Amino acid sequence: MKNSYSKNQACKLQSGTKIVGKWHSHPYQIIRPLGAGATGSVYLAESAQGRVALKVGMDSMSITSEVNVLKHFSKVQGQILGPSLLDVDDLVTPEGTFPFYVMEYLKGTELTEYMQNKGAEWLGILMIQLLGDLDRLHTAGWVFGDLKPDNVLVVGPPARIRWIDVGGTTLIGRSIKEYTEFYDRGYWAQGSRKAEPSYDLFAVAMMMINCAYPRRFEKQGEKPLLFLKQRIEEKALLLPYKDVILKALQGKYTDAVEMRKDMVKAVSKSTSYKHIPVKEKTKKNVQKQTKSSRKSNKLKKEKKSSYFIEIFLLSSFLLLAYILYLFGQMM
Repeated sequence: MKNSYSKNQACKLQSGTKIVGKWHSHPYQIIRPLGAGATGSVYLAESAQGRVALKVGMDSMSITSEVNVLKHFSKVQGQILGPSLLDVDDLVTPEGTFPFYVMEYLKGTELTEYMQNKGAEWLGILMIQLLGDLDRLHTAGWVFGDLKPDNVLVVGPPARIRWIDVGGTTLIGRSIKEYTEFYDRGYWAQGSRKAEPSYDLFAVAMMMINCAYPRRFEKQGEKPLLFLKQRIEEKALLLPYKDVILKALQGKYTDAVEMRKDMVKAVSKSTSYKHIPVKEKTKKNVQKQTKSSRKSNKLKKEKKSSYFIEIFLLSSFLLLAYILYLFGQMM
């Protein structure tokens, strides 16, 4: 085997490297890196069952903890919260033995990218689904911890959020073991880093803000909450959810179910029809129109208006049907 990893680089694997598990003897060929975190590196790999995501770690305890979380996810009846766990083994190298696990490779789009050119209702729909998943996670006794767009993907159709990295998942009551400042309530002086449902709900609010500000921003001034409120009010995408986001930022939700209910109400309001008036023509053009042409244009406008109303009603019906479908999947 090609020596393409080192202890100091968390067992860095090069594209084309072939590895075989010590205990199960399952072979894998590395295609490319997918990402790296505090507990290890994730790679896209080819296996006998097809493409998989393979995470190699430095610390056996951290990897064991993540494996246990994935096992818990698989026990949630009727719901798939994270990627399916496929294999757990050790990689023996001249530099030492590294623990690794293999999981389902999820192909999708990063949340902030997916939300580009999408309507506000889509942000609400995806957050409703995410909050349903978080409720199941919290009920099982865990907090996601490092919840951010980088750790989720939108897959489908139908569009659905799936978790792809559970490295920050922490038992409720303990200290958050992994976090990213922008989504961390401690950074924004809005609470502690104790693992509790409200910690994840704060991160959900910041994920929504991140969808409106893909490049993120840093804390400014001595009143972080006021600063965030101003940023929310500057983006049309966030206005339908302003009250929900602010409540989550202030820790006013005790569980995901409560926030989800308010999000459902906000989505129903965000889909209400708003008439956008057509620009008036200049006086010069109006004066040139004959009586008959005015009548003809009027009929065309009426037909066009009727057409758009029909399209709107159909779109609203389809959106409502999709929301009901998602609720059915989350029950």
